[in-house]
Amino acid sequence: MSLPDGASGGEIRPPAAAGLFYPADAARLVSTVDSLLTAAEPRPDAVGRLPALVVPHAGYRYSGPVAAAAYARVGGWSPARVVLLGPSHFLPLAGSAVPRAAAWCTPLGAVRIDTAARDRAMAVHGVHAADEPHAHEHALEVQLPFLQRSIGSDVPVLPVATGASPDHIADLLDAVASDAQTLVIASTDLSHYLPDADARMRDAQTVRAVLDLRPGRVGSRSACGASALRGVLAWSRRAGLRSELVAYATSANAGADPRRVVGYAAFVLSADASGSPGD
Repeated sequence: MSLPDGASGGEIRPPAAAGLFYPADAARLVSTVDSLLTAAEPRPDAVGRLPALVVPHAGYRYSGPVAAAAYARVGGWSPARVVLLGPSHFLPLAGSAVPRAAAWCTPLGAVRIDTAARDRAMAVHGVHAADEPHAHEHALEVQLPFLQRSIGSDVPVLPVATGASPDHIADLLDAVASDAQTLVIASTDLSHYLPDADARMRDAQTVRAVLDLRPGRVGSRSACGASALRGVLAWSRRAGLRSELVAYATSANAGADPRRVVGYAAFVLSADASGSPGD
């Protein structure tokens, strides 16, 4: 596959999650994502520019409807770039890793990496360029088809795999998302493998932490992308944003065993009319 317009040099990262977390066939993928976005039915007055989203990253069968509820809210906006933050499930990270690759691919085509944003990110202490944490990782890749169908394939992205502290991630976002044309996305699932009732109780605590913009109340066992989530919450407090829950479910809602579920939530973070963060 050729490089997209505006990309030069470097390698193209092929899909690692296609056929596993989402359809590998392009036509089926388009149908799947478009159906999810249509079913989300965004409020007409809510579509447009949002500084940040929090979305899940499981297989589309399970978390797709929840993720779509957030993506449907930005379908009327074309940002200059998207910064994606999520965990590294396969390689432990103390800091943050941005890719060396020039573009990432899905069955819907290639999306170029924003090299200018990557350079700004790498000027922040603890950020380095490495493709290895991203090579087999699904948490950020599964967001791309949603972006391709909601805002198009021409918008460049900066994927960031992170295990860093909230303040470090907030500093990184200050460096790459300080303008009004950047969409920030934190990719995380919530509780894992608890009975459905217990999962909902634990997830309710995490949801409250996100609504209150309290990164310190997000437990490491409460979200697999806890670092990314905490960092976006810390940055949102700095920026005076407010948080809104737009969807919640567990894998039991999609027919999985209710004795052992995963929790999913989607949030949008937008400017508070008062211009100040919560207490």
